Amino acid sequence: MATPMTADQLVKALRAEGVRIKEHRSWRTHNRNHKGAWGPVHGVYIHHTAGVGAGLADYCYNGSPDLPGPVCHGFASKSATVYLIGHGRVNHAGGIARNAFNAALDENSTHPRPDVAEPIDGNVHFYGLEIENKGDGKDPYPTEQYDQAVRWAAAHCRFHGWSADSVIGHKEATRRKIDPSFAMGGFRADVAERLKHHASWSPGDKTEPSKTNPQSEEDTDMTPAQEALLKKLAADVAELKKQQAVAPWTYRNAKLDAESKAAGHRIPDMHGRIEQLQTTLDAVAAAVTELKKGA
Repeated sequence: MATPMTADQLVKALRAEGVRIKEHRSWRTHNRNHKGAWGPVHGVYIHHTAGVGAGLADYCYNGSPDLPGPVCHGFASKSATVYLIGHGRVNHAGGIARNAFNAALDENSTHPRPDVAEPIDGNVHFYGLEIENKGDGKDPYPTEQYDQAVRWAAAHCRFHGWSADSVIGHKEATRRKIDPSFAMGGFRADVAERLKHHASWSPGDKTEPSKTNPQSEEDTDMTPAQEALLKKLAADVAELKKQQAVAPWTYRNAKLDAESKAAGHRIPDMHGRIEQLQTTLDAVAAAVTELKKGA
């Protein structure tokens, strides 16, 4: 369960994810909160508009006599711009099946065929995106428009710490709907791929700072405490290598020492050397344990 984002948090999250937003009219205060609760939120709903053309952003904002607006939180146009339509409770989901709701709530990798009964008010618990498309299976989704929809969904998941399995299509929540007209499994896979990277990532981007290299100066995912532990770990390893390479060995057995010198070589006190190595390794292990706690 999660508290819905504030309008400012939403704008920040979307922009960080690379969503090209347009704040439409008074979207920040435009909602249906007077009709019921908004939140806690559990996931993201994807829709298609079943129509294309000018004026769809206004339709999403105003709705119709049978379905008063706003009818979504965001509207992804064919021009690959996401209009922010409403903030709060909006008329996008309606009743949904409990098994579909539970699958999103539990972030299951399998999304079952929805039950006939629809006891859950989806408008309370989901963010909704309308994608401009006729929904006839023939009207294409331009690459940039689709990418913006993926980014929109990923931004919500990233903010709340959800996996891509919190994203469902309207057709996966009720038997009454067929939207969106693309496979949701593929869409979730694309959202999941985005979530493996930084928010600013784009497919084919080879300049992204590595999230697996803890010593990357550009990696901003580490806390100061973790960075300090890494420096200590690096220093311990460096000291260990230094000792192995150049540190003198000590001798505790005078008889062996004399015999080794007479033979022209040295025999080290292996017990002392092992203790020296163990002390350093213990320090390294302790640093790694602390890093795992903070990860």
